[in-house]
Amino acid sequence: MNINNPELVKNSTPTSIDYAVYHSPEIFAAEQKNIFRGKTWSYIGLEAEIPNKGDFRSTHVGQTPIVMVRGDNGEIHAWVNRCAHKGATVCRSLRGNRADDAFVCVYHQWSYDATGKLTGVPFRRGLKGVGGYPKDFDLEAHSLEQLRVETFEGMVFGTFSDDVAGLEEFLGPVMRKYIARVFQRPVKVLGYARQYMAGNWKLYSENSRDSYHGGLLHLFYPTFGIYRQSQESAGELSEEGFHNVFTVSKPKGDVDYSSFGDEANRQMQGEAKLQDERVIAFRPEIDDDVGLHIQSVFPSVVVQQIQNTLATRQIVTHGPDKTELVWTYFGYADDDEETTRHRLRNLNLVGPSGLISMEDGEAVELCQQGTLGAEGKHSFVEMGGIDVQEYYAPMGMDENSVRGFWKGYLSLMGDSLVDAAGEAA
Repeated sequence: MNINNPELVKNSTPTSIDYAVYHSPEIFAAEQKNIFRGKTWSYIGLEAEIPNKGDFRSTHVGQTPIVMVRGDNGEIHAWVNRCAHKGATVCRSLRGNRADDAFVCVYHQWSYDATGKLTGVPFRRGLKGVGGYPKDFDLEAHSLEQLRVETFEGMVFGTFSDDVAGLEEFLGPVMRKYIARVFQRPVKVLGYARQYMAGNWKLYSENSRDSYHGGLLHLFYPTFGIYRQSQESAGELSEEGFHNVFTVSKPKGDVDYSSFGDEANRQMQGEAKLQDERVIAFRPEIDDDVGLHIQSVFPSVVVQQIQNTLATRQIVTHGPDKTELVWTYFGYADDDEETTRHRLRNLNLVGPSGLISMEDGEAVELCQQGTLGAEGKHSFVEMGGIDVQEYYAPMGMDENSVRGFWKGYLSLMGDSLVDAAGEAA
């Protein structure tokens, strides 16, 4: 990476971002320190994924491997999945149960409990007076690195920071209200999907906050009458700009869905017809008629309700140009069989190959490819103005939430952004 003028990176603003931020290994490393291991709360899963003692799920905070575990008394623990001996991965399964309370590193059999505490090592006293550890060897001094864990409405978050405020304060009242809207009652997990993108995590974070592209990139929307720009809609941001939410209400009264295409720049070419229109059917189940709820919680999760699909999308960073998106699909615990079947039909709309979502991963990769070698050049994020508004309506005609993301990002990165660019120069 050759950044000719590191000061250009420092001069990035919420409306003008140096393309180096998508490619620089040094900036990526600084993000792990200042954002994912800094003063933020990162989503690590749902309580419903680990309902019983010993249930666990392997996950990540940034690029750091994490295990989330349900403990003896129902409490939730999270620890770094890295053995204190040689750094090997301790838990090698995506999910499961350790009712015996033992997580054992396969390499040298160091054993840990649900809290990440080291409980045993082989040959601690050696064999027949030979080898072993000194008498003052302290098991607790070699436990796994633990995270602070807090939950809100069934969502589990972790942080490495001792200084960041509590989770509810970090989310703020607006975001808490909308999370509570989706998680209005207990949920059950329906399944998972994993999506890999050859692009930077921030490109997907921008994408989830960019309502401008919705009716333009996703031709399924106007073609099949799910969304048009003139529908009742709104966007809201947290004060710092970190988090945002979009909501779109279903059309009111009798609507000629064929007219939706009139508001689109383009539609699918040729004859397009759904063989089973139940795939896009919306059955309002929350008392507000909102058919689309996309909520991005900084730095690493999207909460969605599209029609009757419910899901979280966890952003995992594997490198400057390697991002994984983990989709967790869920319904409500009291759903009857027919409601569950309907949610599963609706799931054809979203996910890695979803009829609506599939273009997003491609857009991320196109931007990654197009900005390669463009360090020193800047993006242009001025649709709808240059400021960051906390509330705006309608959505779809601006890039306000994208500017909000960069406002929050730049506040956390601070001087470390230009320092990292200087290292790369």
